[in-house]
Amino acid sequence: MTSAFEDDVIQVLIPHIDTTFRTLRDRDHRAMAGLSMGGMQSFQVAFNHPDLFSYIGGFSGAGGMLSNRKLDPETDYNGAFADPTRFAKTVHLLWLGVGTNDPERMRTGLQNLHNSLQEANIPHIYYESPGTDHEWQTWRRDLKDFASRLFQ
Repeated sequence: MTSAFEDDVIQVLIPHIDTTFRTLRDRDHRAMAGLSMGGMQSFQVAFNHPDLFSYIGGFSGAGGMLSNRKLDPETDYNGAFADPTRFAKTVHLLWLGVGTNDPERMRTGLQNLHNSLQEANIPHIYYESPGTDHEWQTWRRDLKDFASRLFQ
């Protein structure tokens, strides 16, 4: 299912958007973000296609790909984090968010990812929405912060 979603985004959705709307058709002007499972899918698609996205966000998602283990910058996410200097030049924003009352498994996964990214010197934003759970209020706050940082 994840590869079918990825194919739809790359082969159908992006071409449709680019032909239907006035867009700048390069990676420096394209973002992908999602909430919950969509956050994990956004990371998968964006890191499988680094030529397409330079703004990447995960709202209560994205940490699950590590299965409660530490990030391996050399291999995880197709080695996107292996060279922090190169990463900082190519990815303009890597954004992680979670509610302080999100389920423990999700919070822990995202906190582990955040800590691993810090240790690897990978620039990113980590935001915790105070007092919110795996819910719309968390994702509204996430979107507000993420969107305000796009295309600066």
